[in-house]
Amino acid sequence: MFLNHFEYFAPKTPGEALELIGRLGNKAKVLAGGTDLLIMMKEKLLSPEYLININEIKELKGISYEPGNGAVIGAGTKISEIEFSDIIRGKYYALHQAAGELGSAQVRHMATIGGNSCHASPAAETPPPLVALGATVVISNTAGDRELPLEEFILGNRITALAEGEILTKFILPEPAPNSASRYAYIGHRDAMEIDAVNMAVNIMLEDDGLTVKALKLVMGSVSPRPLVSVEVPSLLTGREFNSELVEKAAKAASGEAKPISDIRASAEYRREVVAVLTRRLLKVAFSAVSGKGV
Repeated sequence: MFLNHFEYFAPKTPGEALELIGRLGNKAKVLAGGTDLLIMMKEKLLSPEYLININEIKELKGISYEPGNGAVIGAGTKISEIEFSDIIRGKYYALHQAAGELGSAQVRHMATIGGNSCHASPAAETPPPLVALGATVVISNTAGDRELPLEEFILGNRITALAEGEILTKFILPEPAPNSASRYAYIGHRDAMEIDAVNMAVNIMLEDDGLTVKALKLVMGSVSPRPLVSVEVPSLLTGREFNSELVEKAAKAASGEAKPISDIRASAEYRREVVAVLTRRLLKVAFSAVSGKGV
């Protein structure tokens, strides 16, 4: 399979990249890691006239953290850097877990966190934990920046809020709340480099008593065209003491909220069962991580 003919650009600064993206518009595609884009080009799903490689732009890479204010991750940061970052592991554990499950080691050294959201696959690994952790994205063009929550950036299967001439430049993660923990898990049919049948992230915060749920966010992947933020599970648990009965109710509620399809990887019925399993597992693990107690 051969790539179509295209004109190639490799800007060295954000300004150069934004000028090219603004001038070339929808005739151009941005190349970050290329792990999704190049495959789609080889399969003739995309045939851009121009390719803009942003890999040489250092301002779009890296992880920074300021105590009390949170972290900023450049959209061009490789998944492997996120996987092995002490900051991410220590403060945003669900994101650390998701990064470690994305593809193979070779893919993680090429793929970028921005690309994983911009590709907007329903089964993408990093959007659910990012949404659960309250991440916002910064979108830039030649006129300036705008910011919005990640759940408002990914609009559907391969659909984002990027307008013509815009590029995703960074992710902003708030400082984790006291007495909180986040966790991520997925299920596939085998332990291999495959697309997840279902994935999920949970972020839980407890009151000072270590028992009562103060806040909760549960986000499901691969059961909806976009990351699905549960409404029912937080309403069941918030303000109540965590216990096994509530966990069972939450598992049933999350399964009912899921909107899966049947495809080659799993049936809709199987995915709903998996949602219940992951809900039980993640709620218990996250609660234990904060409280030090089992359920």
